[in-house]
Amino acid sequence: MRMLLLSGMTTLLALLVAGWAITGVLERFVIGGLDQRLDSEIALMASAVGKDGRIDMPLLDQRLGAFDASPGWRWRIVGPDGAIGSADFPDLAVGRPGPPPPGGPEAEPPGADERRLHSLDGARHDGAGVHARKLNIQTERGTVTLTAAAPRDVVSRPIRAALTPLLATLAVLATMLMTAALVQLHVGLRPVRRLRDQVAAIRSGAREKVDEEQTTELRPLALELNALTKDNARTLAAARQSAANLAHALKTPVATLALGVRDQPVNIAQVERIDGIIRHHLGRARAEAVDRRSSTVLAPAIADLIGTVRLMHVGRTLTIDARVNPDLAIAVDLHDTQELIGNLLDNAASHARAFVRVEAARDLTDRRRILITITDDGDGIPESERARIVLPGVRLDEHGDGHGFGLAIVSELAGLYGGRLTLGAGSDGGLAATLSLPAAAEL
Repeated sequence: MRMLLLSGMTTLLALLVAGWAITGVLERFVIGGLDQRLDSEIALMASAVGKDGRIDMPLLDQRLGAFDASPGWRWRIVGPDGAIGSADFPDLAVGRPGPPPPGGPEAEPPGADERRLHSLDGARHDGAGVHARKLNIQTERGTVTLTAAAPRDVVSRPIRAALTPLLATLAVLATMLMTAALVQLHVGLRPVRRLRDQVAAIRSGAREKVDEEQTTELRPLALELNALTKDNARTLAAARQSAANLAHALKTPVATLALGVRDQPVNIAQVERIDGIIRHHLGRARAEAVDRRSSTVLAPAIADLIGTVRLMHVGRTLTIDARVNPDLAIAVDLHDTQELIGNLLDNAASHARAFVRVEAARDLTDRRRILITITDDGDGIPESERARIVLPGVRLDEHGDGHGFGLAIVSELAGLYGGRLTLGAGSDGGLAATLSLPAAAEL
């Protein structure tokens, strides 16, 4: 819009200057034609002036018969015998003299300037403008002044008549120039809009980098954007790994300490306070490390996790069935996807009797979300305990391995991505853990 506005203002200014210049040229042309006609009238009057300054009235009447017939045209002769001419001759101001003869003013004799034709301008008694020409003739008895005047409308009428089509033409030209500028901007900015769309796709997770095959002006910008994206990815990966390392390093000692002092109210309160502080700052660090622009295709990620869980429970007769649409993708980083689903799969496999089922489908009530449900045929969790089991350090089974942080981590991590974990009863009496996560942007 700034470029279009600047182009419009420049075009308008150029057309105004052109219109002003054309009007000036046209006015000089029309005045030049009028001066020629007035000079012809003065020549007719001069032919009736004798050497002694007397006016041959019959000859003057004969030659100026058509002069007074034109509306607004006036004439006057002032000589030694007085003034004759139009009764309402207007008041005139002396204009500039005619051009000097070849050779310059130095070649003129004294008083030559007064003997040249002059242009004059004035007004009639009704205020209408008048343009006139004046000539001084030297006779034996003195100077005779000849003046012919014409209404200023003779100049303004043709100028106005010419300006109407001229202004219309300039308006059409301005419209064409503005249209051309708009088309040029639209075409010229197309690579910028394409680059903007690619950056937006990176932000939404649909792309990892912009195309580097850009126009000459945009290629350096595309290279810098890709370099920035790589730097951000490395920084994000380092932050995510640091948060994960800190979580793994702290959760076991804190859980062990909590179990050791669970019969000591004062000490357990301090341990819970420590745990709360750690979880608060760890949550802030992890929230900054979450890459909400990334995406993960579910089918291969879940297949890899099922293979890992089967190896972990290789000594058991356990069936793990997966029903995942290959087109489904979630707006979650691959490593976080593995931690989310891996914790739930491991938990389900640890408590299942014979089978675990993994299902993923688009939420029918909100097409922007994906539902991932992991069901086992174990003992399940009583409804009264489901809200408490996602708290850190809480375990219902005190005989197995672990410290009760798995479901808490899943719940917190899902929340960082705008998702949630819901626990319910499976069709076979076991636990049904459902993750609701945002769907990835479609490519």
